[in-house]
Amino acid sequence: MSTSEGSVTATEKKIPATKKKAVVSAEKKEKVATAAKKKVVVTAEKKEVKATAAKKKVVVTAEKKEVKATATKKKAVVTAEKKEPVTSKKVGSPKKNMLDETEIKCIADAILDKKGSFVCSLDLRPIGTAICDYFVVCNADSSTQVNAIADNIEEMMIKNCGRKVIRKQGKENAFWVILDYANIVVHVFQTEYRQFYRLEDLWADAKRTVYQE
Repeated sequence: MSTSEGSVTATEKKIPATKKKAVVSAEKKEKVATAAKKKVVVTAEKKEVKATAAKKKVVVTAEKKEVKATATKKKAVVTAEKKEPVTSKKVGSPKKNMLDETEIKCIADAILDKKGSFVCSLDLRPIGTAICDYFVVCNADSSTQVNAIADNIEEMMIKNCGRKVIRKQGKENAFWVILDYANIVVHVFQTEYRQFYRLEDLWADAKRTVYQE
C-alpha cells in the first residue's frame, strides 16, 4: 500500500514539470512570433522610408529639371532680346505722315518767309534713339533774324495747324533757338553756330529734305 502511494506521488510530481515545460515553450514561441512581427514592421518601415526617399529624389529631380528649363527659357528670352535690333520706330499711318508733312511744310514756309537759309528737315523715325520724329533746321545771320523766324514759326503753326509750341529755349541769346512740338523739333541757328555744331552730321543716317522758295 505504501509503494502504490509513493508511485502516484511521483507521477503527480511529473505533471507540473511537463506543464511548466509547455508554458516555457509557448512563451518562447510567442517571443519568436513577436520578434518576427517586429522584424516585419521594421522591414515595412524601411521600405516606406526608402519609397519616401525615392519619391523625394524624383521630386527634387523634377524641380531641378524645371529650374533648368526655366533658366533655359530665360536665356532664350535674353538672347532674343539681344538679337532684336534697337532700331526703328515704326513709321506712322499714311494719315499721320500726311499731317506731319503738312506741319513741316508750314514750318519751312514760315522760315523762308523771314528769309531763313538752308532750310531742311531730317526724318528721324527709322532711328531708334531719336527723341522725336523730325528735326527742321535753318540758320540766319543775326540774332534779330533768328528771333523773327522763331516768332513767325509759332504764329504760322497756330494759324495754319492749330498747334502751340510745347517748349522753347534760347530766345534770350538768340544764337540757337529750339521750338519743341513733340513730334517735330525746330532748330533756328545763327549761321556760325550751325557751322560749329553741325547738327545734320550728328544725324547723318536720317533722310534729309531741302526746302527752297
